[in-house]
Parts: sequence; C-alpha cells; structure tokens
Amino acid sequence: MAFQTFQINIQGLVQGVGFRPFIFNLAKNLNLKGQVFNDDKGVVILCNTSTEEIQIFTDKIKEQKPAISKILNLDWQEVSPQEFPDFQIIPSQKNQKLDLPLTPDWAICENCKKEIQDTKNRRFGYAFTTCVHCGPRYALTTHFPFDRNNTSLATFEMCSECQTEYDNPENRRFHSQTNSCKTCGIQLQLLDNQRNILESNQEKIIPKTADLIHQGKIVAIKNTSGYLLCVDARNLESIQKLREKKHRPKKPFALLYPNLELVEEHFELGSEEKKALISSVAPIVILKQKQAIPDLATNAIAPNLNQLGVMLPSSALLYLLMQKLKFPIIATSGNLHASPILADQDEAHYNLNKVADAFLHHNLKIQFSQDDSVIRFAGNNQIIIRRSRGLAPNYLGIGVESEKPILAMGADLKSSFAFLPKKHLYVSQYFGNLESYPVSERYRQTIVKYTELFETQPEVILVDEHPGYQSHQIGQELANKWEIPMIKIPHHQAHFASVLGEHNLWNIDKKVLGVVWDGMGFGDNDKIWGGEFFLYENKKITHSNHLAEYNWLSGDKMSRDTRLPLLSLTTEEFGKQIQSYFTKTDWQVYQQLKSKNKLKTTSVGRLFDAVAALLEISFENNFEGEAAMYLETLACEYQEQSLIDFLENEIYEQIPSQLLIQKIFEEKQKGTSRKKIAASFHFTLAKSILREAQKSQIKTVACSGGVFQNTILVNFLEKMLLSEGIILKLNRKLSPNDENIAFGQLMSYLKLKI
Repeated sequence: MAFQTFQINIQGLVQGVGFRPFIFNLAKNLNLKGQVFNDDKGVVILCNTSTEEIQIFTDKIKEQKPAISKILNLDWQEVSPQEFPDFQIIPSQKNQKLDLPLTPDWAICENCKKEIQDTKNRRFGYAFTTCVHCGPRYALTTHFPFDRNNTSLATFEMCSECQTEYDNPENRRFHSQTNSCKTCGIQLQLLDNQRNILESNQEKIIPKTADLIHQGKIVAIKNTSGYLLCVDARNLESIQKLREKKHRPKKPFALLYPNLELVEEHFELGSEEKKALISSVAPIVILKQKQAIPDLATNAIAPNLNQLGVMLPSSALLYLLMQKLKFPIIATSGNLHASPILADQDEAHYNLNKVADAFLHHNLKIQFSQDDSVIRFAGNNQIIIRRSRGLAPNYLGIGVESEKPILAMGADLKSSFAFLPKKHLYVSQYFGNLESYPVSERYRQTIVKYTELFETQPEVILVDEHPGYQSHQIGQELANKWEIPMIKIPHHQAHFASVLGEHNLWNIDKKVLGVVWDGMGFGDNDKIWGGEFFLYENKKITHSNHLAEYNWLSGDKMSRDTRLPLLSLTTEEFGKQIQSYFTKTDWQVYQQLKSKNKLKTTSVGRLFDAVAALLEISFENNFEGEAAMYLETLACEYQEQSLIDFLENEIYEQIPSQLLIQKIFEEKQKGTSRKKIAASFHFTLAKSILREAQKSQIKTVACSGGVFQNTILVNFLEKMLLSEGIILKLNRKLSPNDENIAFGQLMSYLKLKI
C-alpha cells in the first residue's frame, strides 16, 4: 500500500516547554505514525499521512500548542517515503550550530503547587518540584538542544518512579527534562555563617529556615536562579541590620508575599499588575500601597516612597517557605553592593558570611544566575525596569538578517549584551554596573559562555562611543583578540534605534520624532547629552534639538549631589537664593568651578535632580534615580486637576532649562504646594515633547532613556499626544534605561545608514 511521508519544521520557543509530549499525544489522537525530535533549530516531526490530514495536523498544532510555547515559523513538505510502525519521541539530533530561542525560567505552576501541599502526594514538601509547564530552564542550560543531559540535572539520575512518569504519555511529566523527586533529586542543606550544619533533615530544613526568619535572622537562600537575602519585612531592626551589612542605605528592597490575596489586601492592584504577578515570569511588580500596611516596616523597606516592589514565589522552594511563614519577607539579590548576584555556594559564603546569619543551600549547579525581573505599569503600558529571570535571554518576534555573527556590548551602568550568532537574537540578562570588577567579570564570562553554547565567534563587535566605558574597553579587547572590526555606535542613537526596532518602524513613510532623555551619555563636541530630540527618516537618524545646555560641574559628583545641577541651572542673582543649601566653603568652591567650567550637558536626569533639590526633597542620590523617584512620588500625591505649564507662553528653540528652574522657584516663593509643583514639572516636560512634535508636524513619537521609567510622565505624555492624534511608542520588551543600548546598537548597525 502506497503511503506519503511529511516533514514538519517548527521554530520558536518550542524546547523545554513540553512541545514534544504535546505533539506525541496529538499525533496519537489523530492515529498518526511517525516521530518527533528536537534539533538545532527547533522541533522536527516526520509522519505518514495524506496532504489533507497534514493540514489538519498542523492547524491543530497551532491551535492547541502549550500555553508557554511560541511558534515563530511552521512549514511542512513531502519527503522521501519512510514507514513508521507507531509514533515516538526520539533522541534529539544535532547536525549544526544552535539556532533557536533559549527557554527562560518559568515560575512554579498551579498543579505543582497542589502536589507539594498534598500529604498523600509523593512530592509533598519537595522543594524542586517541576513539570513540563514550569521550572528553571535557562539557568540550568549547559548545551543544546534542551535535553536533560545538556542541563545541570544530568548528574541526577531519575529513580524508577520518575522514569515511569517521564515515559508515560498520560503523565504531566512525560518527557519533562527537569523531572526529579525526594528520592533522586536535589538536596537542601542549612548552615550557619561559619559553615556549621544547622539542619540536614530534608523534612525539617524549610520549617527551620522559616523559624530563623521569624526570629529576625538574615538568611541567604539559594533559589533556582541565584541567592536571595531574606529577612522578616515586619522587623525594623533586622531590616536596618541588612541595610547596614549590605551597604544599601536607602535603595528599596523587594517584598516576597505568600499569596495573591494578601497582596490584594495591601496594594492597589489593576488587572495588568495582577496578570503580571501570577504569570509564568513572576516578576517583581511595583505597586502602590492602599494605606499604611499593618505591622510592615514600609519606610525601612522603601524609604520615602509610596510604592513597593512585590512578587509571589517563583519556585517550589520559595512557595514552601512562604506557606510556612504566611507573612511578607524582604527577598533581595544575594550580593554585596555593586556586585553581581551569587549562585555558587563557596562564593556565597565568602562574600556574604558577614551579612547572612544562615545559608540555605542546594546541590544543583546554576549555569546562568539572574536577578528577578522588575516591571511597573503606566496605565496599561508595561515598563520594564530590569529584564532578567523569566524574560531573558530571547528577543522574539523580530526579523533579523545579518551575513555575520554580531556581538553588541551595550552600556555600563545598566549593562547587558546582545548576540546574533545566526537568525535568532539573544539579549542577555541585566548584570549591573561594569565599573565593579566582579560585575565586569560575570559579564565577560557570560559572553564566553554564549560563544561556546552557540559554537560561534562574532565577526563584528559594536560598542558605545564613550571610550571610558568598560563595555567599550572589553569590546576593544575582544576585537583585538579575535581580530575582528569594532564599530562605535552613539549612545542616544542606540536608545532611539531600540524603540524603532521594537516597533519595526524602519519602513514608516513619515518622520518619527525620537525623544531620548536620561542621566548622561557621550555626545558630540565634548558635551554630555541626556535631553535629546532626533528625527528618523529614510534609514537615517539626525539630531534635531535638545534641552538647553548648562554646566556639568565636579565630574561624577554631579550625579550624586543634587545641589550641583541646581546650582548649575541658576543665574548669579537667583543663585543667592539657594546659598543656604551649601556650607560657606562649598559655596565658594562651586562658584569658582562654575565660573571656569567649559563642560556642558543637556541631561534631563540632572534636571530632575535640580528640581528635587530646589523643593528640598532630596540633596543626594544614594542610588541611581533616587531623587527623581522621590519627585515622582510627590507628584503622584497631587490629586487636584489644576496644573501649571511653566513654559506655556514662551517661544523657544530649545527647552529653556534655566528658565524652567526660575519659574519653579517663583511658584515655590508664592507658597504653591510642593505636590502641585512636582506634578506640574512632569506636566511641563510632557507638554514640551508635544510642542516639539507639533513644531515638526510629526505624528509618531518614540521615547527612550531612563527618564521614561517615570509613570506620571508617561501618563501625561500619552494623554496629550493621543488628544492631538499623535502615536506614542515606548520600549515594551526591553527597559527604557541603558539595558536597551545593546539592542539599539545592533539595530543601528543592521538598519541605519551609518
């Protein structure tokens, strides 16, 4: 009897998501014979069927695919006849270099949560319970395709019961590569900070850990993506101790909540925030408190802020711990100030033994450690603050074509890199500030891991123009080592290109106005940019306007001391009004610096700092964006409708930064409330963007840069532009801050005439 054989090729996020078990069961239901396997590009299916039935099969694949999978391409063709006795999942085949998305880490699913709470289930209390729908993937990857022997779990041989589940098409763990249980799986160990064993009994370790936190102890917990430093969020003394030991005086801590119900009780929770909290990413979501939260030391957790970062347990380990505690805890990255998140037991003890009172370890090796992702919402607009666990490293849904493998090095303060080995693009997780040696070493090591994982060495390296950036210098070292060209991409052009790339605006037939506002970046003519307007048209970006220039004083101190940008933005006569903010000696020194200074800036980030200082909200930045966050918090507290456009009746070529500060000072002198002034400042900036768009008769505005993490600015801007029929485009898949620079460098190189 004649028969036909067809081959189906599927590309996308289809490995490590239960796709092969899904195909197996679907084929069985349709009485198809054949085989399915992973390869270097995705999933391949061979089957005996007819032309009519292959169409039905592929339609059902698209309709019924696993929820966490993403199909980017599916095609099929008839191939040479090959008869199959039944349908099977066969071992993965590796024929060439890897060219498929890496599967990110997924939060624990509801079915696994039920199992670890069920006393009759064999996984009751097992802290590393996963299935095909959840658990770590990227964090454990050593090679590809994604099979158990290419992960850190390769050293854990499945017991007979786990193997039976793995082999059973009816079981949720059919071909689950991370399958394990108490008998054959990962082991916990609880030690004190001198490496003495506190508890080794697997049944007692999590209850003991919960007791330590309840007692006010700081516990370093090795989650499936790295260590977290955990402490009772109700214990003021313990929080202050953590701040002191971690050298983190004011930067907000994230909170881990035991359940959604308690989050809803304490915070204003819109539909998008709720969806994000319970998603497979399980990020930290920035939420506004309903009112003072009983027993919670909120001002110690996030000093002077009315919003807190909140997340739900991402792993079985954290879920079991929180079921014991039933109250919120601080769960912040396991590192010291300016260091990367730790994942190795010995490194954790060496670096954190003076911070943590106890360590909860496990013996599963983490290949790619990651911080928790952080997001917030401006209306329904998602703003990514930190792109890491659950989101990195894939960048899906973009057509990228390059004849050469490309490595884009990104920036420094919010570092990430982008790698294009073939057709799939990878944007790494956030690393931190590359000026820190441990961070730069982690960054270097991860680049090497990527070249090994994809068996591809880049042939072009893209760097920021700033020669002092570590990313630039490391890029130069690698370019020299590999003997390949290094190309410099302007910082703010990369920001703009990142939005153009996200929204695929390259072929738009009208001009796009680019607004790039941040703290600082390398500009031309020896200026520090940060308040730039660009125009995009016909594959070319031109610099069209900027915030009026002002003096950049005292080097890096300008970013830390908010009085300096304020002083820089005041005239001699007005400057006397803020003399009381300085000591007599400081005043004399800074006046001399100002009179001799030649370095200019257009930074909007420092403009925010100046307003925060003028309103006496904050005279320093202990962490990046601190003063701006306080200013935004104050603005959000203004509930009335009347707002001031400080520049309403002015005709100007550039946003007059000095005049803006003068007008704000005049309102302060009149006794106008600080809340109204803060809200009106944001309103005025949004109006300035609208005026720039109207001046150029542009109907599409694309904004990037760290300033656009500010929700009140984004909300004002969106409403204004919409009312005038102007479309607003913002970074959505990437953070607006410097984490998007690597992607923007890549887009600049591939899409622009440079």
